[in-house]
Amino acid sequence: MTHDSTQGLAVVRQQIAELDALLKQTTQDLNTVAGAERVAKWRIKTVALLTDAVGQEAGKKFAGIQPGPSFTNDLLEEFTDLVDCYRTPLTTLAKQLAQAAHPGS
Repeated sequence: MTHDSTQGLAVVRQQIAELDALLKQTTQDLNTVAGAERVAKWRIKTVALLTDAVGQEAGKKFAGIQPGPSFTNDLLEEFTDLVDCYRTPLTTLAKQLAQAAHPGS
C-alpha cells in the first residue's frame, strides 16, 4: 500500500507541476484560448494517469470535475479559475496520499 501511495503521490505532484507550467505559459503569452485547449488535453492525460497510479475511483472522481460558469470580463482571471478548479482537488488528493504513504506523520 505504501508503494502505491508513494507512486500515486509522485504522479499527482507531477500533474500539479504540469498544470502550473500551463498557467505560467498562458499568463506569459496571454492566449487563454490556447491555454484552455492545453488544459483540456492535460485533463484527459491526468484522468488516465490517476486511474493507473491511484485507482479507478480517483480517476472517475477527477473526470467528473466540471468547471463552473465564469462571469468576469477578464479572460486571464477566468483561465486562472479554470486552473484552480483542477488544482484544488489534486492538492487535496496529494495530501491524502502523503498521509497514506506516511501514516505516522
